[in-house]
Amino acid sequence: MPNSNAWLLALPFLAGACLPLQAGINGQLAKQLSSVLAAALLSFIVGSLALLLVVATQRQLLGLDALKGLDWWHWSGGLLGACFIATAAFAGPRVGALLFMVLVIAGQLSMALTLDHFGWAGFREAPVSLGKFAGLLLIVAGIWLIRRG
Repeated sequence: MPNSNAWLLALPFLAGACLPLQAGINGQLAKQLSSVLAAALLSFIVGSLALLLVVATQRQLLGLDALKGLDWWHWSGGLLGACFIATAAFAGPRVGALLFMVLVIAGQLSMALTLDHFGWAGFREAPVSLGKFAGLLLIVAGIWLIRRG
C-alpha cells in the first residue's frame, strides 16, 4: 500500500484507540448521573449534535425522499451503536479497559469473520480460512491469558 494511503490505516487505529477512552468516560458519566442509560443518551446527544454540525456545514442534509427509501434494517446501525455505548458504560468500568477491549475485539472479529464469509451487510464474500479461524482462536486465548493475569 503506498504511503499516500497511510491515513487509511491510521484512521481505524486512532478510532480503535479512542474506544477504551470513550468507555471510561461514559462509565464515569454513568456514575456521575447514576444511570447507564442516561449516560448513553447524553453521549449520543453530544455525538448527534456534532454530526449535525458537520453535515450542515458540508451541506449534506437529507430530504424526506432519501429517508423514505430506506429499509427497516438501515435504521439498526444507530440501535447497535446505542447498545454498544450503554454496554461500554456499564461493563467497561467493572471489568477494566484491557479485558473490556479484548472482549470487544473478539466480538468484532467473530462478527467480521461471519460477515465476510457470507458476504452480508454489503461486505465482499471472503470464505473463512484456517488462518483466519486460528487468528480468532489466538484472540480468545489472549482473553484467557488476560483474565489469568
